[in-house]
Amino acid sequence: MKAGTIAITGVGETPMVRASQQSLLEMTVDASMMAIADAGLKPQDIDGFVVNRNSHSADELGFALGIDKRPFSAITDTVGGTGPTASALTLALLAIEAGLARHVLVPYGFQATRPGGPYGFHSREPLKADLEMPVGYFGQPSYFAAMANRYAHEYGLSEEELASVSITFRKWAELTPAAQKRDPMDLEGYRKSPMISTPFRVADCCLMTDAGAAYVVSRADEARDMAQPRVLVDGLGLGTTRWPHSMMFTQAPSIFDFPGRESAKPAFEMAGVIAADLDCAQIYDGFSISALVQAEQLGLCGEGEGGKFFHAGHAAPGGKMPVNTSGGHMSGGYLPGITLLIEGVRQLRHQRDAAQVPDATLCAVTGLGGNSHATTILRRG
Repeated sequence: MKAGTIAITGVGETPMVRASQQSLLEMTVDASMMAIADAGLKPQDIDGFVVNRNSHSADELGFALGIDKRPFSAITDTVGGTGPTASALTLALLAIEAGLARHVLVPYGFQATRPGGPYGFHSREPLKADLEMPVGYFGQPSYFAAMANRYAHEYGLSEEELASVSITFRKWAELTPAAQKRDPMDLEGYRKSPMISTPFRVADCCLMTDAGAAYVVSRADEARDMAQPRVLVDGLGLGTTRWPHSMMFTQAPSIFDFPGRESAKPAFEMAGVIAADLDCAQIYDGFSISALVQAEQLGLCGEGEGGKFFHAGHAAPGGKMPVNTSGGHMSGGYLPGITLLIEGVRQLRHQRDAAQVPDATLCAVTGLGGNSHATTILRRG
C-alpha cells in the first residue's frame, strides 16, 4: 500500500441527537447522500461499498440509494471505532488499487436508543453473563473505570487531570454548532456531573447518539479535479490483541494497554512522518481514560503523562496539539470513529470556522475497538 493513493472526497453526517425519529436505514441513507453530493458525485457514480457488520448491508443501502451496479462490496469485521476508519479505508484502498472501483462509499449508522443500547453488545457474551454480570461488573462505564483506577495506580492521576479531558472536549464543542452537548463546563461543572462508576462521572463518558455518517473514497489523481479540497490518506495502521471481547476487560495482562502503538507505528511509517509533525489529532474518546491513554500511544506525550498533557491545555483551543476539535464522542456525538475521521477531513479542508486549527495540513485519527486499534494519517494535498 502506498501513501497518497486515495483521498477522502466527500463526507456527510445527520444531526447528532439523543433519540431520532428516523430509522437506522433512513439516517444512514441520508448521510450517504450528503457525502456523495459533497464529493460532487451522483449515486450512480458509486461503484464500491465498505459496510460494517453492525450496520446495514451493501445491497440494502445500494437499493435505497438507487444504485444499479456495485461491482465491489466488502464488510469490516472489526468493531467500535476501528471498523469505519482504518479498516474500511484499507479495503477501499485495496479495491481502488486493484481497479475494482473508482469511488467507494463507507456508510455507518448508529442507534444508541435501539433495544439494549450499547450494553447489548456485551450482554450477549456467555462469559460475561455467567461470571461478571452476576457480581455487578457490567457495562462499558464500569469496564473503563477499572482501567482508569489501574492507570492511576500505575502512574498517578488526579481528579483535576482526569476532568481536564472532558473539559477540553467541551471547549471544542462550544465552537461547533452541530455538537450534541455544547453547554460550557469548568471544573466546578464537572464535579456537579453525577458519579457513574468511580472515578467516572457522566462527563467522563461518551454520549448516547442516534445518527448516520458516511464518506466517499476516490483515486487521488481523480480527487484533484473534484468538488472539495483534496484530503489524502497517507498512512494506515491496525493493531490487534489476542484477547476476545469476552475476556479483554478481565483476563488481559493490562486492561488499559490498547494496541495503539501497534497501529500508530505502521501508519506513521507509511506516511513518512512522526507525531511531532501533526497539526491536530482526533482521538477515539469513548471515555476520558481511553482518550488519555491513546494520546500517549500516538506519541503526543510520554507514557504516564497523558493527564498532565490535557491538564496543561495542550489539547484545548489555542493549545500546541489540538485534540477532538468537534467535541469528540464525549461532547460532539457518539457515532464510533467515523465522525472523528470526518472532522479530520474538515479540518484539513479548512472548513471549521471558529474551531479551525490554523493552517492545518496533517491530522491523525484513531479508532478503538477494545481489542483492536486503528490509526489513520490524513494530509491536505
